[in-house]
Amino acid sequence: MKLRALLICLLPVLPLGAVPVFAQQQAERRLVQSPILTIDSDRVFTESAFGLRVADDVETQSAEISAENRLIEADLKAEERKLTDQRSKLSPDAFSGLADAFDEKVQKTRASQAAKGRALNELVEKERHVFLAAAGPVLEQMMREAGAAVILERRSVFVSANAIDITDEAIERLDASVGSGKN
Repeated sequence: MKLRALLICLLPVLPLGAVPVFAQQQAERRLVQSPILTIDSDRVFTESAFGLRVADDVETQSAEISAENRLIEADLKAEERKLTDQRSKLSPDAFSGLADAFDEKVQKTRASQAAKGRALNELVEKERHVFLAAAGPVLEQMMREAGAAVILERRSVFVSANAIDITDEAIERLDASVGSGKN
């Protein structure tokens, strides 16, 4: 009862801006004070809004390539059957020429589709570099708040206290500042 009376008396005395400042200070204090922090950079990328968007883009493009591959495969099988049916009707030289042309077409198609797969992998790497560049300032701010001199990759650390792992906090902050990276 005395505490309630004291709070009621102090309420008009508190400056109106104190509550947001206090909330901001509480948010900044979530990080442990440590000269060394750890992070799971793969998790930060894959679980962030940015990484989830990249994964969705890659999945969509991969599905398109797979569908295209199935159509190409069906067309090539039909062409191969037609070529096989013509074998008995053609001279060996004529058939050999058609078979060589078909093999060349198959090889070019495989190379083209493989290039699309490599381009997709390159896209992921490019997006990861863009993400890491955008993450740098956020991670540097987290280092300053924690008084840290270094952030180590969690997988490279033999043993550490979970308290120095900033992965979850990094994901939250990057989602707030970088978002999906679509802009």
